[in-house]
Amino acid sequence: MSTTKMLLNFTELPLGLLSVEEYQRMAEVGILHQDEQVELIAGQIIRKMSPQGSSHAAAIRRADRLFSKSLGKMVSVQKQLPVILNNFSQPEPNIAVVKVDPLDYDDSHPTAEDVYLIVEIADSTLKSDLEVKGKEYAKSGIEDYWVLDVNHRQLYVYRQPTKDGYQQKMILGEDDVIAPREFLDCVIVVGDLLRPMVTINN
Repeated sequence: MSTTKMLLNFTELPLGLLSVEEYQRMAEVGILHQDEQVELIAGQIIRKMSPQGSSHAAAIRRADRLFSKSLGKMVSVQKQLPVILNNFSQPEPNIAVVKVDPLDYDDSHPTAEDVYLIVEIADSTLKSDLEVKGKEYAKSGIEDYWVLDVNHRQLYVYRQPTKDGYQQKMILGEDDVIAPREFLDCVIVVGDLLRPMVTINN
């Protein structure tokens, strides 16, 4: 049985929630390894999606390029790096636009207070991104949460977080435009986050 499977079984027992500090310690002592695709959500070690497909990876590259080009040195754009939401959640979102730190967060991962925007790319993970992660991001006060549905070419935008979930939800098509809540001049066409549509002329 793999270490990951043992950990997932272990966290299903009624032994209380695993804290971020305990989770980090497990990595430090070698119980968790870097190649194990897991993250801490609401006190439980959750297996991340299966190995990324090319469309998922390409969407991450597009989002990184768009935000980095538009926002430049005003922000730091993280790709699949940890964010500490609260004492029991340390996800690794596909894209996190965070405040600039002079030490590049050498002393600690960014926290919820450092986050301007989180973007998750969904192909096979849409339900969990919208419901499980969405609830945790809202409870932690993430003001701007986007989920890019690459299969249906839509962008879900969630704002106005409360402890019970987001109060505002928008579903945008590929021709719609959106700007991060904190950077209204950074206007992005949803379609620019998606695979270009190729027209074949006969």
